[in-house]
This record gives sequence, C-alpha cells and structure tokens, in this order.
Amino acid sequence: MRRVSLLSAACAIAISGAAFLSVAPVRADDAITIVIKDHKFEPAEVKVPANKRVTLLVDNQDATSEEFESGEMKVEKIVGGRKQIKVMVGPLKPGRYPFFGEFHEATAQGAVIAE
Repeated sequence: MRRVSLLSAACAIAISGAAFLSVAPVRADDAITIVIKDHKFEPAEVKVPANKRVTLLVDNQDATSEEFESGEMKVEKIVGGRKQIKVMVGPLKPGRYPFFGEFHEATAQGAVIAE
C-alpha cells in the first residue's frame, strides 16, 4: 500500500509541476513588438527587464519608411514601409530610454523603460 501512495504522490507532483511550467512568464529573450502606424509608435512606451539583453521587433505598418533611432540605446535603423526589423538592445540599467522616428519626429516618439 505504501508503495502505491508514494507513486501516486510522485505523479501528482510531476503533473502539477508540468502545469506550472506551461504558464511561465514571458522570458527576457522573447521579442517585444513595437508597431509603427500612422507615423506613431504603438505602444509608445514598453517595459523591459533591466540588466538583460532584449529584442525589439519594430513592425512598420505604414506604406512609407521610418527610422527607429535612440541615442541613449545607440540604435539607428531604417524600417521600410510594411517591413519589420529586429533590434537588439541592452543590457540596460534601470531607467527611461527615449526613441523616435526621424522621418516623422513630431509624432513618432516613444520610450523603453528598463526596470
């Protein structure tokens, strides 16, 4: 009897552990998407984990090109119309890192917030 109950307990622990793993939080190495639409960044602010290297996927849904630029993050890349680019940033110390689109600077403004 005791052997069966230990086996049952081990199976229950394994099943509950597997269920917990399937609901894991987003990892730092998963891409964070920033959309360019109507010459604006959406979302305008994104939060990333501090002190981790992260990938930003910049998805330009406009027909015209835009630039994703940030002096603080040392990034300057052109995103063609209806194109996507990946931008690796970090690791970033905790803080706010503004970015902008140089081609439509009046409206294309945003920030990465590392915390």
